[in-house]
Amino acid sequence: MLTQDELKQQVAQAALDYVLPQLQPDSILGVGTGSTVDRFIDLLAAHRQAFHAAVSSSERSTQRLQAAGIRVLDLNDITATALYVDGADEIDHQLNMIKGGGGALTREKIVSSVADRFVCIVDASKLVDQLGGFPLPIEVVPLAREAVAREIRQLGGQPVLRAGFTTDNGNQILDVSGLRYGDPAAFEAMLNNIPGVVCCGLFAISGAHVALVAGQDGVSRLELQDD
Repeated sequence: MLTQDELKQQVAQAALDYVLPQLQPDSILGVGTGSTVDRFIDLLAAHRQAFHAAVSSSERSTQRLQAAGIRVLDLNDITATALYVDGADEIDHQLNMIKGGGGALTREKIVSSVADRFVCIVDASKLVDQLGGFPLPIEVVPLAREAVAREIRQLGGQPVLRAGFTTDNGNQILDVSGLRYGDPAAFEAMLNNIPGVVCCGLFAISGAHVALVAGQDGVSRLELQDD
């Protein structure tokens, strides 16, 4: 039986195999954050001449990309990326996601927003029938932490401050358990409108286009049809 680390390596290789044929010498690749993405970056290093540069969703990934010899651009200096590759803490069969376990949710949502296609890479333990098992990270302005927490409690959630953690943006994170997402996109929009919320870890208004899921029988692909 494959270990979780082996599954992560397997899906990272599948992501590389999926991405490389779509890259051109002038392509810019969006890269997310997390342990599975770390493995993707390590594999990508040998193919750094196949594309122009990357943009990154975290300082951690930027440092790893640069160490691999991959040029990293500021998002403000580009208009779009061909693809964005990132993991998820949970993903359902409609490709809605919960992200932010590593704390980079805001930058992940920003970088993914300029990509033509979002490719989510996960092991099978992250694929669920309904979101909600993983606590929802919500990035908040520190001044508004308790005000946001009160609003969240009224929605039935139990917010817990991620102690000792500050995002790359200088903010704090509330990890919220007990929420139910009957309509994930509507719930995301509601959370976004709470004053003091910078970003929530629901990726449903703009979810993934493709999910590569590593299991004991290999890597399967879930894909939404283009409109």
